[in-house]
Amino acid sequence: METLSLAPFQGITDVVYRNIFRKHFHGIDKFYTPFFTGIQKDNSKSLRGEEISPEFNDVNTVVPQILSNTADEIIRFANQCKSMGYPEFNLNMGCPFPRVANKTRGCGLMADPTRTIKMLNDVFDGIDGIKFSIKCRLGYYNDEEIYAFIETFNSLPFSEIIVHPRIGKQMYNGEASLEKFLELVPLINKPLVYNGDIFDVEKYNIVTKSIKNVALGRGLLTNPFLAEKIKNIDNQQDKKLRLHNFVVDLYIERLHHAGGSPKIIGSLKELWKYMMNIFDDPQNVWRKVKKVNHLDEYEDAVEKIFNENNLII
Repeated sequence: METLSLAPFQGITDVVYRNIFRKHFHGIDKFYTPFFTGIQKDNSKSLRGEEISPEFNDVNTVVPQILSNTADEIIRFANQCKSMGYPEFNLNMGCPFPRVANKTRGCGLMADPTRTIKMLNDVFDGIDGIKFSIKCRLGYYNDEEIYAFIETFNSLPFSEIIVHPRIGKQMYNGEASLEKFLELVPLINKPLVYNGDIFDVEKYNIVTKSIKNVALGRGLLTNPFLAEKIKNIDNQQDKKLRLHNFVVDLYIERLHHAGGSPKIIGSLKELWKYMMNIFDDPQNVWRKVKKVNHLDEYEDAVEKIFNENNLII
């Protein structure tokens, strides 16, 4: 069965974004949370909030993700997710930021296969009754590092392997290597998910000639209609109006969760760095958002953006 997922973005795709997105748009089958850390004890404080609570998340479509380099912590996380009703959890082996990778976490795990493979084996020895998936890159220093993991990927019962075909040192520069990803397809016997640089239906169609499961990232943040377009979901409502309603609802819900604090402007700006590109004059849109520091300024900027600019989809 083909699935479309939303890849996680720290600071953007939290529970507020996910729930507001689902209210306004369709086509995404699975949502990965931004990573959790610091799971130091059973019933850890970091796992008691709305971000993971079944009260605010559909456990059948949301997959909690952990950033860790120790089996004990991952097992603790898995058991807590299982107790909340989640059928699957995910390990982040792809975060490329040096402050993460230099501590042998995220993509840094791929540069130390001996330690990482032992950890993965230990995790499977310690969990039961919950699916375990990973999100990784081709490597941290070079794109050959992933080959050291293929035997482990094949021998352990991973539910899926999500691959973003860049190396960690690239961050998000250059192009994701579909060619390198396709080399992995016949070598890995677990469900593979492609993630990277799918901004339009044309690129999606190229990718899915060889692989059916795709995780959308920056492409969906830029164009929230992308999953609907890929799946030919027809909605007759005006797109500009739908996007405006989404932006306003997201603002209101973030404001509510933050107790009215203007600190939400930071996360809203992060989203606009992507979403500005759905408008015909993205730099004009960004100039309006970039200078905003107060809530009333943000509200005014949003209305000007939608009054003065058209969508290019």
